[in-house]
Amino acid sequence: MLDKDEVKDTIVNVARHIFSRFGFRKTTMDEIAIATRKGKSSIYYYFESKEEIFQAVVEKEAGLLKAELHEAISKIEDPREKLKAYILIRMRALNKLANFYDALKNEYLSHLEFINIIRKKYDDDEIATVENILSKGIENGEFVIESPHLASIAIVTAMKGLEIPIFVEVNSENVEKRIDDLVNILFYGLIKR
Repeated sequence: MLDKDEVKDTIVNVARHIFSRFGFRKTTMDEIAIATRKGKSSIYYYFESKEEIFQAVVEKEAGLLKAELHEAISKIEDPREKLKAYILIRMRALNKLANFYDALKNEYLSHLEFINIIRKKYDDDEIATVENILSKGIENGEFVIESPHLASIAIVTAMKGLEIPIFVEVNSENVEKRIDDLVNILFYGLIKR
């Protein structure tokens, strides 16, 4: 017999696939119930609404992204390589986490209060992570940055601007090339020295 947390986790995992396929608006509680092989009333026992399920899905995907990023960059010492890995892993992971990406980008979800909270938390976490990488680079004498905080905001903003063009790109070599180009501009700038 499954305990309550295991059942909720099963519902969230099934709902992840349904939301990513049909989107938040078009997904119904009936579809979630059918896919989980439970009655709709059983789904309502665990979650009060479709919004609550979507919130659990988005939070799960945010956690998966954060864990994947932490695992990837914790193995790397060199700040330049760490920043490059962070950007590459982030772009690849966001592409796989359709619901989280949808929650971050689509304005039609802004009416859901939890979406704005998740967006803010994700932005703050991302800026803090990049700032930490930049600060380590400054400590090691590899980076010369007046304000790691402002630089981290600029880098995160640049990454957001590249998301759609990178997601459209099918060829992974081109994705890595674009990220290499972004990292080179970040490290070396545009002005000839």
